[in-house]
Amino acid sequence: MKEAAGRAAVDALARSGMKLGLGTGSTAIFAVRRVGELMAQGALRDISAFATSLQTEMECEKLGIPFFPLNSGRLSGSLDLTIDGADEVDALGRLVKGGGGALLVEKLAAYNSGAYAIAVDESKLVQALGLRFPVPVEVAPCARLAVARAIEGLGARAVLREALRKAGPVITENGNLILDALFDAPADPAAMEAALNLIPGVMENGFFARKPATVFVGRSNGAVDTLDFLR
Repeated sequence: MKEAAGRAAVDALARSGMKLGLGTGSTAIFAVRRVGELMAQGALRDISAFATSLQTEMECEKLGIPFFPLNSGRLSGSLDLTIDGADEVDALGRLVKGGGGALLVEKLAAYNSGAYAIAVDESKLVQALGLRFPVPVEVAPCARLAVARAIEGLGARAVLREALRKAGPVITENGNLILDALFDAPADPAAMEAALNLIPGVMENGFFARKPATVFVGRSNGAVDTLDFLR
């Protein structure tokens, strides 16, 4: 389902000559590989990519996809299209992202793209965000406890994300920590996105409610549905 959705997003929207944001995670990686496949075939040419994580950069290197910093003269701070995955998608197309820890750069790509595509499997569709999958909040290390208290005041339980196969917490590629916030009741994603970012010490959070997206949903029967939330 993930592979079908990722490939479908690229086939539907990627075009030669694009400045292309490439996301992070177990679904987005299939989109990255599809871009590389089409470039190798000559069906996609002159792609200038922006990779949202080291994982994605390494995949681009392996596939021969040229990538550049967002601040580079090649990209000049904007993208034509970003293709990424998501941890949750609600009925209005609002997202929770950042399970892979790349939420800050993923949001930079998303909110600076002309078009935005999300590829998910059907299990990621939910009625309300942040009740089942926690909303990541990237924080400066010195603000960990203060931010956790503030998040709890907004109606969520904040837990420091611990690393796997490493003692201690997850450290993001920006040198920050991640607090995973699980909400006790449904929250307004747009309002909560803004409220979390007003907390001193918060770098970014995993609510993606401001950018309309086209969502490609891989189904268990092999089909891929396209949900257009442009608004």
